[in-house]
Amino acid sequence: MKLSRGRCRLRYLLAKAKMTQAELSRRTGYSPQQISNWVNDREPMSYDAAATIAHVLACQMEDLYELMLSP
Repeated sequence: MKLSRGRCRLRYLLAKAKMTQAELSRRTGYSPQQISNWVNDREPMSYDAAATIAHVLACQMEDLYELMLSP
C-alpha cells in the first residue's frame, strides 16, 4: 500500500478557522494568487509552505490534504 496526496483541504480549514485567503496570505507571506492556487488545487504546496500554513492554522501538515491509499 502507498499513501498519496489527494485533494487539498485548505478551503475547508480556512472556513473552520474563520480566516480568509487574504488573511492567510498576510500571515504567511505567500501571495493571494498562490493561496488561491492551493485552495483550488491548481498546484500542490511545497513542504515549507505546508509547514508554515499548518502552523498558522494550528493543524497538522497531514490535515492539509486528503490522503489516499493505493495498492
